[in-house]
Amino acid sequence: MRLRLGRPDINAYGDRFDVPVAHGNLSITFLGVSTLLITDTTTSLLTDGFFSRPSLAKVALGRLQVDDARIDAALNHMDVDRADAVLPVHSHFDHAMDSAVVAERTGAQLVGGTSTANIGRGHGLAENRLTVVTPGVPTTYGDFTITHVESSHCPPDRYPGTITEPVRTPARAAAYKCGEAWSIIVAHQSGPSVLVQGSAGFVPGALAGHHADVVYLGVGQLGVQSEDYIATFWNETVRAVGAKRVVLIHWDDFFRPLDRPLRALPFAGDDLDRTMRLLDDHARRDGVQLHFPTLWRREDPWRGLS
Repeated sequence: MRLRLGRPDINAYGDRFDVPVAHGNLSITFLGVSTLLITDTTTSLLTDGFFSRPSLAKVALGRLQVDDARIDAALNHMDVDRADAVLPVHSHFDHAMDSAVVAERTGAQLVGGTSTANIGRGHGLAENRLTVVTPGVPTTYGDFTITHVESSHCPPDRYPGTITEPVRTPARAAAYKCGEAWSIIVAHQSGPSVLVQGSAGFVPGALAGHHADVVYLGVGQLGVQSEDYIATFWNETVRAVGAKRVVLIHWDDFFRPLDRPLRALPFAGDDLDRTMRLLDDHARRDGVQLHFPTLWRREDPWRGLS
């Protein structure tokens, strides 16, 4: 099979960057890949907290070091000087490599599995700043209740396994093994709820009995999966929780810094156009709205839902 060059044109989906703007206190802001700022202005949660976005050459050939300037620039851009929890969806570098630094900068708890905790230990976070969750057991921060449900990484998982020792930087990308992968359900006391599915993987039946109004759906590598896989992924996430709106994440080229325009991952590793064709079919069938988020913009994905 010939290697397909180039990448999808994200501008072809310009009309899909239409998640309602937030006017109230409760909002979600997309910050690239699967990093989201979820806040009610009193309590703030960050999924992943990944801002360094090292180049492909560094990932392939070198050792990774957090980029303090890029982290500070992103936090300053969003006026985030304090957060309550940093929640990596799993422990690969493009999700968790900055998580301990962001937790330290903002005073947040680093929340996840044992692999994520070892990233925190490698950075020197105190044990009382690390929260290792129990699957299915809710944790509470302010008016937010967070439930971690066991999930899996989308195939192929290039760095499988568990991180068993503290990760100290600089470190190779392979040091950031996947570890525990999560479907993270965040519910606010005022009623709205969201599922953050940071990777296009799933555990059959894991989300049965859970509800979320909105899903932030990771689609990285989804475009190279079979139609049956994509249908099952949709059913095990969006349909399982009864969501009426889906916002797509983990579609952007994470080797490119956030101060440059976002672009889709290349065809060599994914096919966003195919993903959109197939997900559009499922969304129409189920009466679900399908959107892209706008970088840096405070959005209210619950507005307009009946």
